[in-house]
Amino acid sequence: MFNQNTPTRGSLLVSEPFILDPNFERSVIMLCEHNEDGTLGLVLNHRSNLLLSDVIEGIQVDTPIYIGGPVQNDALFFLHRTTDLAGGTPITKDIALGRDLNQAIFLVQEGILTPDNIKFFLGYSGWSPKQLEEEIAQNSWAVHNSFDSHLPFVLDGDDLWKQALISLGPKYAHVANFPKNPSLN
Repeated sequence: MFNQNTPTRGSLLVSEPFILDPNFERSVIMLCEHNEDGTLGLVLNHRSNLLLSDVIEGIQVDTPIYIGGPVQNDALFFLHRTTDLAGGTPITKDIALGRDLNQAIFLVQEGILTPDNIKFFLGYSGWSPKQLEEEIAQNSWAVHNSFDSHLPFVLDGDDLWKQALISLGPKYAHVANFPKNPSLN
């Protein structure tokens, strides 16, 4: 059902609608690293019940935190669209994996970075060498290599998954309307 495009740093992975692993149900993942040593990504649309003020003492902002994946879920990561202000490792021409958490927090507290251009994550998603390619070959993921830079920062998780599928084109758009539980259809 899904495409077989080659994943690269900066690709989005969009899960098929009935993936069995609950960590990746209806997920959109930004690949932050993909090479011969393996793959690291962040789930963009699984919002936690936590806010940045819940995990960093003294912060007075209500920025949501997302579950980046099941690996190292006690570590905080962030993606942002303002590479000139917050630095970091470029993932795409408009999006970076943040490095300087203190600078990012300062920019959030000053209102310079807002939820429409920064996302924080607890944990990450990881694949061993060739594991992701095997999952793509099994049609667990669609690879999205050409998307608008606003897409990863859509706040509503279900909407993000649907928009990612629709933006893949008509071949995938119908999948966005599949019910979560087909037996209830």
